[in-house]
Amino acid sequence: METAASARLQLQQLATELNALHAELIDDDRLEQWADLFAADCTYTVIARENHERNMSLAAIFCDSQRMLVDRIVSLRKANIFPVHNYRHILGPCRVVSTNEMLAKVQTNYTVLMTRTDGHTTIYNSGKYIDEIDCSGDQPHFRSKLAIFDTNLIDTMMVRPI
Repeated sequence: METAASARLQLQQLATELNALHAELIDDDRLEQWADLFAADCTYTVIARENHERNMSLAAIFCDSQRMLVDRIVSLRKANIFPVHNYRHILGPCRVVSTNEMLAKVQTNYTVLMTRTDGHTTIYNSGKYIDEIDCSGDQPHFRSKLAIFDTNLIDTMMVRPI
């Protein structure tokens, strides 16, 4: 018989692994695989903390389906022109905020470092993820991923996911 504490720890482990894979796929520029981490009817939002706190919907990135994520990646690969750079995510521990059946609401702090071709590394973006993760299937999927960033200045066009 599974206790509530062990079920919560299992959800926390699933969320930790999903967020680690999310960061790895972005950092390794495997964005086509990254989109597969999301449910078909997902939402993905990257928004400034100030806008989020004021309930303003203006977001740097907003996608309301997995197909929009795929379209964004195709655009990034074929149409966008931006300076070559690499990301490296540093993630804090995942904290399960709430659960409902096999849906977990999870919060994780993050920092994204950006390294350009000259070798110079800067903090590109930092903030927190608030995720709704569907753990009901064979693999967990993001039903919703909200990246709330503290960084007021974005150094270059935000073309890649955070």
